[in-house]
Amino acid sequence: MECALGTEKAWTIGQDVRSIKGKSKVAPELVALNIPPSRASVALRATSNSSKTQKNLLAQSAMSFSGKQTAHARPANPANHRRMLFAASCAASLLTLILTVAAAQLPLFDSSPKILLSPGTGPATFSLRRTLASAVLRWDAFHFAHIAKEGYVYEHEWAFFPGVPSLMRALGALLRVPTASVGSPQQLSWEDVLVGGVLGSMLSVHSVLTLYDLTLELLGSPSVALLASMLSLLPSSPATLRVAGYTEAFFAWCSYLGMLYCARQQWLFAAFSFMVAATSRSNGISLAGFILWGLVAEPSFRHRRVNLGSTLYAVVLSAMVVSPFVYLQYSAYRVFCMGDWKPAPWCDSLLPSIYSYAQSKYWNVGFLRYWTPEQLPNFLLGAPPLALLLAYTLHYSHAALIPRLRALSTPSPVSGNSNKPQSEARATASPFVHPALAPHAIHALLMCLLLLFASHTQIVLRFAATMPCTYWAAAWLLVERPALGRWWVGWSVVWGAVSCVLWGAFLPPA
Repeated sequence: MECALGTEKAWTIGQDVRSIKGKSKVAPELVALNIPPSRASVALRATSNSSKTQKNLLAQSAMSFSGKQTAHARPANPANHRRMLFAASCAASLLTLILTVAAAQLPLFDSSPKILLSPGTGPATFSLRRTLASAVLRWDAFHFAHIAKEGYVYEHEWAFFPGVPSLMRALGALLRVPTASVGSPQQLSWEDVLVGGVLGSMLSVHSVLTLYDLTLELLGSPSVALLASMLSLLPSSPATLRVAGYTEAFFAWCSYLGMLYCARQQWLFAAFSFMVAATSRSNGISLAGFILWGLVAEPSFRHRRVNLGSTLYAVVLSAMVVSPFVYLQYSAYRVFCMGDWKPAPWCDSLLPSIYSYAQSKYWNVGFLRYWTPEQLPNFLLGAPPLALLLAYTLHYSHAALIPRLRALSTPSPVSGNSNKPQSEARATASPFVHPALAPHAIHALLMCLLLLFASHTQIVLRFAATMPCTYWAAAWLLVERPALGRWWVGWSVVWGAVSCVLWGAFLPPA
């Protein structure tokens, strides 16, 4: 269902931008969309036999992109979009859950979940809680669930942040209250925390709505906001985003909310949202870049000077975002480096960090360490989202960011609209190179380079599922390069289903 809706909307917007009736001149609708004449000519030749319906759709899109309304065009209703997205997101989560649980009944590559969640010596009876727990106990979920039950016990567990285990523990305890009996053990079971993680993953439903609000706030186009949000129903890692007790749902919700606050210039709320997101992932510290961009870089571009007060405020808020990472490292330092026993090897480092040490020792993470022939299949698995993000961010850099940076070296205009340089005006010809997307494009590009050269590259499947830029890039493909866009939608549908089966059967990728 999500595929059909997403593809239909993409085709509608593609037709909005390209279809036109007539051959001899550029239509006013294309002018309203700021489409250059050369591209308009291509659109005219490609769609010379457009129908009256397509022309009406074009007029509606012109109204949506340019903010102009006509007597014959009904404006898009964001409230209706939100209701539709909520229903579609709930359906996507339910479908992902059903497929994952069904796949978990296949023979498992690793039988640990069945051993750990064994019903014991009594008669085997069906248990919904055990079925759900057994379906999501895969890969890193072992670490998250153990931390939720026991706290940090082993050295390698310090590579995982406490945000999601804390949420699993809280929701697991809440779910246990109605079924708790007098004399029952107080410690939460594996089933409790794992089902709590399933419940926590429902945050992904609201993330779709937050993505819609964020896109609408940045671009002002309900059509683009709806398209990007519908594409987010086809993530590159549906099991970890919508079902399992992983970091994806929690991180996406908190980071999207912080980005929305940034777009509204509510910086304190943004910093708090990013700080909460950083309790679940190490790369949460990179979210401070959105605050630095909004308070320091963007005003500097517009006014060509740095405001000291705003800069100091940005530094304080960025320290809030980084504080969870720093606190975790300090807590580990007290445990491993300040006791009466021999300090751990990493304690004598210039910047002692158990996170970097554990990632290097237990997962062999480091610059180019993953570039071995044995890992070629994992590179291929991660290639589609990595290629999409790199293509879009490089396109954005060439079309919008670099011209804007070059404009800084030119003298300020004596008169006219000095707050909107010519390069920025050119960037608004397409909503996908809007100046407001600059920090998102930079963030996505840096994450791609990190994943490509200094990480397990296939986890881009999980990272991409939590970045708004992924879905803006997919919308960009569908609107401006429809053939490639349809390939992306097809890959998303097929890979989404296959990845759920692989996850349920405890098969790679992790």
